[in-house]
Amino acid sequence: MEDKRILYVSSEVVPYLAENEVSLMSYDVPKMINDQGGQIRIFMPRYGNINERRHQLHEVIRLSGMNLVVNDLDMPLIIKVASIPKERIQVYFIDNDEYFKRKATFSDEDGVLYPDNDERAIFFAKGVVETVKKLNWVPDIIHVHGWMASLLPIYMKHYYKDEALFSETKIVTSVYSQSFDGNLDIEMINKVKFDNIPHEAVQELETPNYENLIKTAVNHSDAVVIASESLSPSLTKFIESSGKPFLPFATKDKFTEAYTNFYKGMLS
Repeated sequence: MEDKRILYVSSEVVPYLAENEVSLMSYDVPKMINDQGGQIRIFMPRYGNINERRHQLHEVIRLSGMNLVVNDLDMPLIIKVASIPKERIQVYFIDNDEYFKRKATFSDEDGVLYPDNDERAIFFAKGVVETVKKLNWVPDIIHVHGWMASLLPIYMKHYYKDEALFSETKIVTSVYSQSFDGNLDIEMINKVKFDNIPHEAVQELETPNYENLIKTAVNHSDAVVIASESLSPSLTKFIESSGKPFLPFATKDKFTEAYTNFYKGMLS
């Protein structure tokens, strides 16, 4: 993977958030490619429970200051950056006071999902792409992890489809069993369609639950990774019948070879 450029877009990454299936893989896979001489960038939201001082986050003024429109509202984009100690890996944080100031990731202290998680996901997807455009850094592959990042494939294939920068970029989505209960805002589909994304492309979002969010991401990806050993039978079946190239679950001792070969197959 020497000199290949891979952009990792994740809901959660260690060491900035607690260890779970998504946050660990969102660190392990980029580190593996970095060790092989690949060029990588990681993007994640800057949740309020990330300790900026401990992790030495700082704002990148030249990348901040743009406004992103979410459902007809102008929302200021703030970009922060940090380096994972000892790994020489840069992590970019998408921030906005309205969406990411609160002291938790996806839900309040009672475990209730934030009512604007759908808008946060839209803002995150747009924020990543706009920042990569400003960096003028062309990824060979964009690899998506976690449901908060799952709108990125949809926006890449529709909202940003005419961006010459990404004309050769392949999108791969890792699908995890980590999910949420219930639905996001029932108006989510209309907020996505506000960005001229056709109804038939996102019709599953009429019921914006975890599985439908992931199915929509899979439909707009070039390839899929089954990242959990215990993925639901319905999602597994959906991926297997999608017609997309997919990588079955690979255990920790096998994932380096499996992911590397999968990436190479996508780029050949």
